Amino acid sequence: MSFPALVFVDLETTGATATADRITEIGIVEVDEQGVREWSCLVNPGTPISGFIERLTGISNAMVADAPPFEDVAAEVKERLEGRLFIAHNARFDYGFLKNEFKRAGHDFRATVLCTVKLSRKLFPQHAKHNLDSLIERHDLTVSSRHRALGDARLIHQFWGRLQAEVAPELLAQTVKALTARPSLPANLDAAAIDDLPDGTGVYLFYGENDLPLYVGKSKELKKRVLAHFASDHAAAREMNLAQQVRRIECIETGGEIGALLKEAMLIKQLQPIHNRHLRRNEEVCFWQLVEARPGEWRPQLMLASELDFGQQEHLYGPFKSARDAKKSLTELAKEHGLCHALLGLEKVKPGKPCFAHQLQQCRGACVGKEPVSFHSARLMAALGRQRFAPWPFVGPAWIREGDEVHLIDHWRHLGTARSEADLYELLEATPPAFDRDTYRILVKAQDRMTPLAANPGR
Repeated sequence: MSFPALVFVDLETTGATATADRITEIGIVEVDEQGVREWSCLVNPGTPISGFIERLTGISNAMVADAPPFEDVAAEVKERLEGRLFIAHNARFDYGFLKNEFKRAGHDFRATVLCTVKLSRKLFPQHAKHNLDSLIERHDLTVSSRHRALGDARLIHQFWGRLQAEVAPELLAQTVKALTARPSLPANLDAAAIDDLPDGTGVYLFYGENDLPLYVGKSKELKKRVLAHFASDHAAAREMNLAQQVRRIECIETGGEIGALLKEAMLIKQLQPIHNRHLRRNEEVCFWQLVEARPGEWRPQLMLASELDFGQQEHLYGPFKSARDAKKSLTELAKEHGLCHALLGLEKVKPGKPCFAHQLQQCRGACVGKEPVSFHSARLMAALGRQRFAPWPFVGPAWIREGDEVHLIDHWRHLGTARSEADLYELLEATPPAFDRDTYRILVKAQDRMTPLAANPGR
């Protein structure tokens, strides 16, 4: 495998988020049959450079004040990069920033990308660290101006040169080929759609013919997860079927994993994708509520979620996705703990007559007076304990912050996600959604991250 046209790239930026932060300096080392050429340029980011970034890179606001904005140098940068193997250290960072800057400037930019972090890990797996400082020390690279774009681009070029001497040509060619291989994609899916997928956390949606919803999923690494579906299509019939049907992919980025879980649960119920087997069912959610029929005698009563005020009622157990599911669960508990089917309301018998479970010696006899009903009630409460519905721990609504998003919650209902104070007030004034079993399960696990609304979530 020959490498006729290469470009080694490094950027300095105002921060680490490609969609929000901007480039302050570009460094490029071009390598081809004509030799080696270097180019660098300061860029006015159009936004202030923080003190931390200034101390790290040495690039100040004053230095970029008279520098051109990216759109003024976009055409030249694209000409230097186009048609070459794009090599960078932690290439996702540099490539992501450039793609976003090109997009803002009205240019479409795509390249075959090689990450030297991944290359180093593949070639030298015995080493734990593969950051640029580790490579400098390990491969005796000469530093000119660390943390400046051209200086770091030179270091990447030097590392490439060391590899030519330290690694067998066949192994290097094979490793580069593996790291730059294009993913296997469904025949009806445009490769450009994959290039534009975000890398962060969120929800992805597969659509088929006539925009039919096929599948909704979530991931902390959206692009990687989407590609994983197609990488395994030869091994799993379900994945192969999905790959053959997909025509369009949509991604919705979220501030974090909780937002992705909530969005996934909501979209599956809303769109009813044909390949989602979980979270799709949205039957009437119900609970068992223990009601004191007589002093010391507690009996379960089936209650629909729509009938309950979750801030007021006690002794709730569930939720269950349907009445059938609730009765099945109670029947299993009765068998496991020797509870009476008659007292549980699972079987109708005349007073004083034994339930069928007692005749099978699966009931301790509360139905015929062999066990005090108060004892039976105590055992029933203990048996239901693991299914106890968590009481809402706050007086009013609460919120969870993830990135620039605030999830507003009230009595285990997700009222919505706000990105501004105006959004927050709008959600508070809107009609709350119906109780959702899957949302409840997500939020219970995130309870320790909730803050009562009285503690201001404002920006």
